[in-house]
Amino acid sequence: MSAVATPTPDRSPSFLTSALRGLQALFLWATLPLYLRRWTLLPALTGVGIMALLVGAVLAAPREVIEGDVQRLMYLHVPSASVGTYMSFFIAAAASVAYLVSRDLRWDAVARSAATVGVMFTVVTLATGAIWGKPIWGVYWTWDARLTATLVLLLIYTAYLLARSVAGPNDEQAARYAAIFAVIGILDIPLIHFSVNWWRTLHPQQIVIRPDPALPGEMLLVLLISAMAISFLMLWLIALRSESEQLIQRTDRMRARLDQREPA
Repeated sequence: MSAVATPTPDRSPSFLTSALRGLQALFLWATLPLYLRRWTLLPALTGVGIMALLVGAVLAAPREVIEGDVQRLMYLHVPSASVGTYMSFFIAAAASVAYLVSRDLRWDAVARSAATVGVMFTVVTLATGAIWGKPIWGVYWTWDARLTATLVLLLIYTAYLLARSVAGPNDEQAARYAAIFAVIGILDIPLIHFSVNWWRTLHPQQIVIRPDPALPGEMLLVLLISAMAISFLMLWLIALRSESEQLIQRTDRMRARLDQREPA
């Protein structure tokens, strides 16, 4: 009887996997100079940006005629929502996809860090919106479409963080399930963004930068400076949190190896 050769499965990476790894390598190459200087460049940019935000919002920006000084919360509220919240959760979803492709737990640490920062900025968004809304709408909270969708986003990623914290920092199965949850959760952001166009809401329309902006030039300039400041703050906080999460992962692996070497 002649021996029949057992077919060997093709274990070469798929086109999608290769493309995602290529994009990951390109992203790392493009951002490596900034990443290597994150402990010197980001703190300085964040400090200067936050000081410019405060000076611009309190002193430079003109007083709004109808809403008064409470309108100055816009320079914290809008960037916290559009940059701090949206971008943090987009980074969490992108890092989750990178983890699902590479199985590298460092991406899981980045995803959890970005989600943590996103939750913080979502709380800031809802709090400043409530303070701003009280004198304008007469209530701190109303079940407006955009407010409700933002609250749902906060609950989604809070649940993500709670579920991921139950398992160990190097639990690959929990990281995989959490990554899928983080990717699905990002679908709520388009709902938040377009809710003011799809439904009749109390929340004003989006502020769009165009040649004939709805905002005066001074207000728009301060808003752009505020967006840059919140961007630097968001990136710095994610970098700090990612480093601490990766240190926790390495410590957990070292503890596991030491436990294996201990005599029974």
